[in-house]
Amino acid sequence: MSVYDQLTALNITLPPVAVPAAAYVPYVQTGNLVFLSGHIARRDGKPWVGQLGRDMTTEEGKAAARAVAIELLGTLHAATGDLNRVQRIVKLMSLVNSTGDFTEQHLVTNGASELIGQVFGEAGKHARSAFGVAQIPMGACVEIELIAQLHA
Repeated sequence: MSVYDQLTALNITLPPVAVPAAAYVPYVQTGNLVFLSGHIARRDGKPWVGQLGRDMTTEEGKAAARAVAIELLGTLHAATGDLNRVQRIVKLMSLVNSTGDFTEQHLVTNGASELIGQVFGEAGKHARSAFGVAQIPMGACVEIELIAQLHA
């Protein structure tokens, strides 16, 4: 099954690339690696604001991370022209806006990791980091970046 068939089966429509909010580009390719800049969680086109452990639950954070993964896939499609060119998702790095005593950043990030696995299968198994941070731009609850390897 192609990546696009899998997206259709999951009822996912890829969004266009978001306009950068500061002095950076959405992605950079070097050799067979594509590095995607961090994408913040959005809901209804606006930053999904909140802090885990204060006014958001782990399940809400997981949904936000899944939404970020969909945005990342839209950018990856724009970067590659065809998601079937992806050989492997190499790494995700997740920043979770959370209180000092919140310790479930890894579970929040599963929202993105699980979707990437569903879309890419074995090629979606990736290395990952999940950090709790005091704040994210625009008050967003989650920000995630991605590195992908393309077929030669």
